[in-house]
Amino acid sequence: MQFGIMMRGQFPKGDDVAARFAEMLEQARLAEKWGYHSITKGAHYSTHPLQDLQQIPFLCRVAAEAPSLRLNTGVLLLPMHKPLDVAEQLGTLDIMTNGKLIFGCGVGYREVEFLAFGTTPRDRAKRFEENLDAIKRLWTEETVTMKGSHFELKAASCSAMPVQKPTPPIWIGGSADAVIKRAAKMGTCWYPGPNDRLDELESQVETYKRALDEADRPFPEEFPFRREVFCAPTREEAYRLAKEPIMTKYKAYHAWGLGRSRPDNQDELGQPFEELLKDRFFIGSPDDVAEQIIAFNKRVGMNHIVMSMHWPGLEVAHSIETMQLLSEEVFPRVRQGL
Repeated sequence: MQFGIMMRGQFPKGDDVAARFAEMLEQARLAEKWGYHSITKGAHYSTHPLQDLQQIPFLCRVAAEAPSLRLNTGVLLLPMHKPLDVAEQLGTLDIMTNGKLIFGCGVGYREVEFLAFGTTPRDRAKRFEENLDAIKRLWTEETVTMKGSHFELKAASCSAMPVQKPTPPIWIGGSADAVIKRAAKMGTCWYPGPNDRLDELESQVETYKRALDEADRPFPEEFPFRREVFCAPTREEAYRLAKEPIMTKYKAYHAWGLGRSRPDNQDELGQPFEELLKDRFFIGSPDDVAEQIIAFNKRVGMNHIVMSMHWPGLEVAHSIETMQLLSEEVFPRVRQGL
């Protein structure tokens, strides 16, 4: 079982982002000290009313603070970019970290982002597949000639070939059936997000297994997924501290149009906190969180948890306390329970 930290880098309007960035670097150093395995940074643009830090420069800086940790672009919004640029940017990051890049990627869902990059949501699946195919070829072939719907490679080469061969791990994120099937066909593994309930994940894992069988590929050795995680000495304290910051983030998700965990489940992310967390988040005392992780592992089999433990408005000291409780009390319980 591997444990990673998701660093959103999103903060309320008016917050001192430079000061928050310094705190995030301290979290990265502590994550390495306390035995975590990876750091993930998400990617969004135009996040009003939240401020945000961009993914690739953030991870490059974190690499200098925590050189032993794997770094995940979880997820890079691939349809909005050009494949040669992504291949060289991420190849550079893999070189700088001596092979610690995880290429997390997804299709995106916000119209404001698609329009800003000259595309539309209806083109996202095609652009994603073209881009990913091109990136994999650029990472494994000396030169590539290929014409896509929005780019052309003519004997093009990747100037920064990644250290990991044949490619860095490719985690394809999302929860729709089409995404899961695409992950089985094109990725190293499927990367579920933080929003689906345990029963939904079980159904999705069955879809994934069937898609792997159709693609004649084995179930991956590494099965990651993201969760919202918060730990305090008591369940009551954990709920008290996490409730308002989590709801701030999930109100933003809801406003951005993510208001469902699956296509047939309308407006789940608009629920009250007490309903939202049921069979979805890992929040509570060390015993609570360990039991929740073990239950998910036994039912869906994930073995790399990318944990979001900071949300807009939460003091970083509380996130650091959660990190230490997880490392010292929860991780040993989980390993023993498994």
